[in-house]
Parts: sequence; structure tokens; C-alpha cells
Amino acid sequence: QMQLVESGGGVVRTGGSLRLSCAGSGRTFSSLAMGWFRQAPGKEREFVAAISFSGGRTYYADSVKGQFTISRDNAKNMVYLQMNSLKPEDSGVYFCAADGSEGVLRIGRPLYWGQGTPVTVSS
Repeated sequence: QMQLVESGGGVVRTGGSLRLSCAGSGRTFSSLAMGWFRQAPGKEREFVAAISFSGGRTYYADSVKGQFTISRDNAKNMVYLQMNSLKPEDSGVYFCAADGSEGVLRIGRPLYWGQGTPVTVSS
């Protein structure tokens, strides 16, 4: 079992930055690919970013490339999403996710999900 708890969401103005954190429980954290998804009101949940179990490979949605950075610290069972130059369209609930397969994670079918943390970017 893996429990994921997100934090760091909030309200920020356009152009601002936020750093989301996700704490994972369980000894298998370092063997799992981790990712972030987001869901805006009235829209489907979408892939944002993913990172391999070692941190050596990262993947981003085209809409956030060069704007967001995903990282992880396996010693602390943590994964992060640094979000810069935020825009109103980045608003939504951000979910942390984990799976043993990077491919399964990236198509939105991870085994584990967090409860989400809301991000609101005001114009």
C-alpha cells in the first residue's frame, strides 16, 4: 500500500510561483514512478508531469514544458512540482500519483492517487 499526501496548493497571482509537495508512505516509494495530474472545474483530469523511480527521466505535458519542473527525493519519500509563471489556465486541483510503470502512470491509470491540493491562479 502507498498513501500519497499533497501540500503546497493555494492562491497566487498570474506570473507567480508555487511549489507542490507530495509525501509518500511505505517502503516501496523509491521503486515507483511518480507523477502529477490536474483537474480544472468541468474538465477531465489531465497529465502534467512524471518522473522515473530514480529521477533520471522526466516527462511533461506540452502545456507545461519549460514552466513546471518535477523532482523527487527518495530519501525523504517526497516528490515536488515547481510551478513558475503561473497562468489562470493552470488553476485546478493537482493530484499526486504513483505506479510501478511509467507508461501506465503517464496514460492516467496509476495505482495510487493522492487526495489533491487546489491551485488558483488569479488574473
